[in-house]
Amino acid sequence: QVQLAESGGGSVQAGGSLRLACAASGIIPSAYALGWFRQGPGQERMFVAAFPWSGGTPNYADSVKGRFTISRDYAKNILYLQMNNLKPEDTAVYYCAGDTLAGIDGRYDDASWANWGKGTPVTVSS
Repeated sequence: QVQLAESGGGSVQAGGSLRLACAASGIIPSAYALGWFRQGPGQERMFVAAFPWSGGTPNYADSVKGRFTISRDYAKNILYLQMNNLKPEDTAVYYCAGDTLAGIDGRYDDASWANWGKGTPVTVSS
């Protein structure tokens, strides 16, 4: 089973940037996807961004398009989320998630992915 561990969260002022990292350990299946979700205070866990680990077009939530970029270091098994122009409404715990492409079945924004990290908190102050 793929294990996921996030890092890089912190506190930043509005307009600032952060880069989150997710280290994936274990054998990553060839048909696998990795992505990011977030859960704000009193909110449900929401999709942020994801793509197939072997390569492909990223998917983004409308709320982060143009500000966040998902990327990977394929050799090191690290997933990144570069977050620019952060807003107070981006405040949340950010989770790394993984699942087989068959398990996701094209529904990247469905929060029923199989594997999850423990999360890293991001706080954006105005």
